[in-house]
Amino acid sequence: MIPYFCKTFFTILPFHHLKTHLTNPIFDIISQVADSRGVQAFVVGGFVRDLLLKRDNKKDIDVVVLGSGIDFALEVAEKSGSEIPVKFFKNFGTAMLNYHGWEVEFVGARKESYRSSSRKPIVENGTLEEDQNRRDFTINAMAINLTRDHYGEFLDPFDGQRDLNNKVIRTPLDPNITFSDDPLRMMRAIRFATQLNFIIEPVCFEAIKKNADRISIVSEERVTDELNLIIQAKLPSRGFRMLDDAGLLNLIFPSFCELKGVDTIEGKGHKDNFNHTLAVLDNVAAQTDDLWLRWAAILHDIAKPQTKKFIQGTGWTFHAHEFKGAKMVPRIFRDFRLPLNEKMRYVQKMVLLHLRPIALAEEGVTDSAIRRLLFEAGDDIDDLMLLCTADITSKNPVKVKRFIGNFELVREKLKEIEEKDKIRNWQPPISGELIMQTFGIRPSKQVGIIKDAITEAILEGDIPNEFEAAYQLMVKEGEKLGLKKKIS
Repeated sequence: MIPYFCKTFFTILPFHHLKTHLTNPIFDIISQVADSRGVQAFVVGGFVRDLLLKRDNKKDIDVVVLGSGIDFALEVAEKSGSEIPVKFFKNFGTAMLNYHGWEVEFVGARKESYRSSSRKPIVENGTLEEDQNRRDFTINAMAINLTRDHYGEFLDPFDGQRDLNNKVIRTPLDPNITFSDDPLRMMRAIRFATQLNFIIEPVCFEAIKKNADRISIVSEERVTDELNLIIQAKLPSRGFRMLDDAGLLNLIFPSFCELKGVDTIEGKGHKDNFNHTLAVLDNVAAQTDDLWLRWAAILHDIAKPQTKKFIQGTGWTFHAHEFKGAKMVPRIFRDFRLPLNEKMRYVQKMVLLHLRPIALAEEGVTDSAIRRLLFEAGDDIDDLMLLCTADITSKNPVKVKRFIGNFELVREKLKEIEEKDKIRNWQPPISGELIMQTFGIRPSKQVGIIKDAITEAILEGDIPNEFEAAYQLMVKEGEKLGLKKKIS
């Protein structure tokens, strides 16, 4: 078995009657409704798992009812005094109730069967046992009885408690059937193993490898949801390595797999950019929960395979990989159905600029270079500096110490220039409208030439960042282009 295990993050509750742990008032309301309707109800799945792990829950509660989940939810809503309407999903026989910020989902116990071309099941009414059989993993198949006479009774048909103790992800039934029926469960297995710092049971992992091609029937949106949860884990590299070893990563993210490998010519090799990128991702994850900065870490060297070149006497180069990488970002976001908005543009900016602070640290920190960096990075300058620091993955302590020291100089200079020149999110003091008004011209190439000249002069420090100095330069640049100032 691949060595994906390391020290757990959680302490597990003792396994016994769990009545005293059902502190949310919604459980008592559910119990009362079950009693009045003469049916049985159970809290199942992630809430039970997280309760036993003493792990913060996302405020999701899943309730299985032996009967109609929708009718049951309506009565619970009425009894709880909830003013938020119950959401219905009649095709799935489910209902969602919002109770003081908790999303409580009700569903009738059911059994499922699948067709090979779809992960959407054919659903029929079933028993609690059949409902637990359809669960993805043993740690998600545990239940707590909410019926009054058995309130708090713990039900664990597949020994999920043992798997929690052993920190193992395992399917209740044959994993080949489980993963073939619903291939998204392969991603979920790796996601849970990454989030919980568990291992995937060897037979289960082999079944993922065997059924990896089945991921093609899963929508890109659902794959991306699971991938994002892996990326948001404390140590996301574990999830990526499991995806890779299972044969899934090349199917869902082939351009990332192209980073793998080291070529050697004339005794000179480059670093393995796959391993390097995962190290950068973990470094970023240790500093921030920001999903989009983590995506920037994933994509910062994505164009290195396309720009790799060996030059005799110099060695390996990846010239302009930041520019090509930035151009690749929109396509990758489209493929993953990620938002094509300011989030995408943020990642694009991080990829484009990720070498700039490193170049400053190596080549010297000038005022003009700092102004330019502040101008282009804007409010994202701190994130950029975090990414660049995370990009230092050298095993050479002397080299690391030198880079860290140089980055501190860059940070100090950034602070100094920002306080002096106020360049962050800066716009030149002369607008295009003023240029047109001054010279009596229409929108044209000349307006852009004059505005760019003013911007460059301020960034280079040739003139102060003030209106009067910029105005005088505007007049001079206009005269160079044969323009005459209108008499006001």
